Amino acid sequence: MAEEETVEPASRIQFDDGIHPVQSVRHSNIADRQSNASDLDEEKASRIAHTDLNVKHKQNYSGLLLIWVAFQSTGIIYGDIGTSPLYVYSSTFTSQPSWEDLTGALSIIIWSLTLIVTLKYTFIVLRADDDGQGGTFALYSLLARYTHIVKGDSNMDDTVPMERYLTGELKPGGKSLRKFLENSAGAQFALKAIGVLGVSLVMADGILTPAQSVLGAIQGIKVADPTLSASTIVGISCTILVLLFLLQPFGTSKLGTCFAPIVTVWLLFNLASGIYNLAMHDHTVLKAFSPHFAFTYLIRNGYEGWKSLGGLLLAFTGVEALFADLGAFSKRAIQISWIFLAYPCLIFAYAGQAAFIANDKSETAFTNPFFYTVPPGSFYFSMVIAVLAAIVASQAMITSTFQLLSQVMRLSYFPHIKVVHTSNKFHEQVYMPMANWLLMIGTVIVTAVYNNTTSLGQAYGVCVILVTFISTCMVSLVAILVWRIPSFVVIPIFLIFAALDGAFMTSVLTKVPDGAWFTLLLAFILSSIFILWRFGKEAQWSAESLDRLLPSDVLSDSDSGSPSSITKLTESFGSTPVSTVPGLGVFFDKSGDSSVLPVSFAHFVLKFAARPAVLIFFHMRPLPVPFVDPGDRFVVTRTSGIANCYNVVLRHGYADDVVRPGMARDLVAQVELVISKVAAPNAEELTELRNAYNSQIVYVLGKETMKIKRDGRPKIWAITRWIILEVFLWIRENSRTKMADVNIDVDRLVEVGFLKEI
Repeated sequence: MAEEETVEPASRIQFDDGIHPVQSVRHSNIADRQSNASDLDEEKASRIAHTDLNVKHKQNYSGLLLIWVAFQSTGIIYGDIGTSPLYVYSSTFTSQPSWEDLTGALSIIIWSLTLIVTLKYTFIVLRADDDGQGGTFALYSLLARYTHIVKGDSNMDDTVPMERYLTGELKPGGKSLRKFLENSAGAQFALKAIGVLGVSLVMADGILTPAQSVLGAIQGIKVADPTLSASTIVGISCTILVLLFLLQPFGTSKLGTCFAPIVTVWLLFNLASGIYNLAMHDHTVLKAFSPHFAFTYLIRNGYEGWKSLGGLLLAFTGVEALFADLGAFSKRAIQISWIFLAYPCLIFAYAGQAAFIANDKSETAFTNPFFYTVPPGSFYFSMVIAVLAAIVASQAMITSTFQLLSQVMRLSYFPHIKVVHTSNKFHEQVYMPMANWLLMIGTVIVTAVYNNTTSLGQAYGVCVILVTFISTCMVSLVAILVWRIPSFVVIPIFLIFAALDGAFMTSVLTKVPDGAWFTLLLAFILSSIFILWRFGKEAQWSAESLDRLLPSDVLSDSDSGSPSSITKLTESFGSTPVSTVPGLGVFFDKSGDSSVLPVSFAHFVLKFAARPAVLIFFHMRPLPVPFVDPGDRFVVTRTSGIANCYNVVLRHGYADDVVRPGMARDLVAQVELVISKVAAPNAEELTELRNAYNSQIVYVLGKETMKIKRDGRPKIWAITRWIILEVFLWIRENSRTKMADVNIDVDRLVEVGFLKEI
């Protein structure tokens, strides 16, 4: 069963006095309740807010559920790396290779899968998760938890909490490194750019992978029918890709469970085929397990051997999905599925292909290594399973794109787009309609333009090796700053893996003029959008931080909070009397800070010098669980200094339908509950609340419009800043708002506009 690190419902949160946050008055001392009602509620609300802030997204599984998740991960993650046997040898050799070259290439493949995938990713990188999330941006986010390198939104109550070590708790090398990062603006920007670039490269890969995998499988039809035209192959591939993207709304769990049998059969077929070829053709290629053959291959072939690394690295394309998809599964599930299934199957697959090619008299098998080397009588079965596996292979990068985009949105590096949680059991499995359709369009275009796996492979490998190198660098920082491993231990290990990555990277960069420029350009565009959006958000937060108004900053003569007191605006706002109009006003509050007025209310009362008879400042706090029990959803406190004013926090899960027409009835019921539970309930207060509800209900939203203020800095910087912010504002005005998901009575909705200079 699952051992989930999820939010504790409020009824089970243990406070110093063991009191339920909403029903606390039932158990409180009468005298304390009468004198300190507001203070006690505020204290409970603060404790609940702190608990919610520290909720863990990470899920851990055990028993049969762990096996099920491992099975799902097989269907999602290993379709990509698992279909590489379709094209690795054909992408490496241009003519019939000698036995020595075949064995050398096989040795490089074996040790790449062992060192880079198994050792580095499976046992080291997967440990560097950020609350269960994987990918290079998760590494950046993890570093940001332990070092002051990120500027957050001070207006929000869901900022990622710091877990920074005390200086004395770090090793000497860690102290120096952290001090450098925290004091260097250049280093901070470089880390941000590298983390964003890693995400962008994986997303660019998400466009190329489906095209590469499906084309690789469909091209196999030419073995049976050499007259098949390229346009027919492209047409079939595009049709399959469109169908694949149409399946995405079913969700990761359903697709993983359905696809896993296909990938499992595919891997086992490769295992059986590899064993057959080793037994029937040339088992001596197994000498490739000695790294000696890898080194002699590179030495013997010199420049050409080094260039061939660009084709051999395709053997571990998809390794980036192994880490990026971590949030949808778990570390243990991925380790199990790789070590006990994918890894041994792939090793035997490549060894078996090498054994067949070594004895191939026709000297054509290397051009289509999978289909030429399948056991006799199994060609049509291999064709069917290869096509199915290739379709599934695309799923790895599609899922990765959804996972990574969810991360960058959560940390304000991308505009809000619709996110659909597809499982109530596996909390981080998501689907994004807009991203799905854009990926589909991009993949179909790439398939049509490149039209074969050889030319596509030129563009394909660059993303993979750049992401693995970025992961190596950032995990090394994590090891020193988060895991607190001495730098003299980390640096030698880093150099070993950096040398491996560097050898492949320098080789594949030679392909940039031949097609790899496309992926780099696409990654650069995506990175620019992410960084631009974050720059604009930070400018917005800076401007908003200047406008955090306390009740005493806006309203005067209302210290007692008594309905009979005369309320006026403060002197700085003209001392205008504030009239009270009948009705209930629900003001949406995005900050959740009960000590600060919601921006919507502040501008409402300043513009109209009026307020509804009863006020509810309403804040929605999403939690990383599907459902929150109805009795635990609301936290109600009084707002000190304002008569008949209440703060209501709605704690909800991603599958809860909480904001709907008639919502005011639920809010009033929760406020009534708190008032009625007081040892000496205020009948007049209850009467005013009910009268206001029966009179009229108005929902008030803040409508923030921003403009760019003049910058006194040098002209070049001022112009650059103006261009960036103009683009940011254009995207902001044309993107989906978070309130787009709110379903309330439109005829009772009022938007209060206000201008903010950034």
